[in-house]
Amino acid sequence: MRCDILTLFPSAVEPYLTVGVLGRAAAAGLLDVRVHDLRKWAINRYGQVDDGPFGGGPGMVLMAPAVIPAVREVAALAGTPHVVLPDARGRRFDDAVARELAGYDRLLFVCGRYEGFDERVHETLRADEISLGDFVLSGGELAALAMLDAAARHLPGVVGDPGSVAADSFTSSLLDHPVFTRPREFEGLAVPEVLVSGDHEGVRRWRLEAAVRLTLRRRPDLIRVAWATLPAETRAVIAAVAAEEGIALPAPPEGTGGHPSRRG
Repeated sequence: MRCDILTLFPSAVEPYLTVGVLGRAAAAGLLDVRVHDLRKWAINRYGQVDDGPFGGGPGMVLMAPAVIPAVREVAALAGTPHVVLPDARGRRFDDAVARELAGYDRLLFVCGRYEGFDERVHETLRADEISLGDFVLSGGELAALAMLDAAARHLPGVVGDPGSVAADSFTSSLLDHPVFTRPREFEGLAVPEVLVSGDHEGVRRWRLEAAVRLTLRRRPDLIRVAWATLPAETRAVIAAVAAEEGIALPAPPEGTGGHPSRRG
């Protein structure tokens, strides 16, 4: 995959691309990331790319005559990219969106700053606007890196053990199960015995139950949304754990079928 990142602050982006998953993916030739300085397309010799908003108000707005030519020129450097604008009004980013982005041969992230883009940037580019969450960042760089990192994990060969990705939180519509390592006991807290028992089926079952328990406590909305697609075993474990802990099962969306504990 090739990815281009258009930003006012290349120096804030480039170091992260050299380490961890993204750095290894680049070294292996699985990911080619190019960072472009938006000021290259400034409208004058002073490097201007922003101006005050019409109608008054605080902050500065990134100008269409700088952003749109920049996107067009970068887009023309290789195959047609899928253009992404990290933006608070975009669709919510999640693991499904990360998988979707991983399916493109080329991505182009356009990072905003200040009060955002002139509305004509949105109207002209018709880009995929994606929000990292209901909070405000100083710019789109962190959001772009987060989205790229999450998407890159789904590219074949990027993560050494594919099972690590398959077991990640959200992949199975559950939070990931708790994990432990040495020592077996620390400050009176011991590793669950089943995890050191050598019983592979027991470990698998414990991890499923632990993931269900954690999801019911922290993110029951994940279970509600995914109820229709959950395996029968997972549904049964959800019902059993909910009954054991006295947790009300989140009502599934209409038309997806009731909970097993409510049938009869």
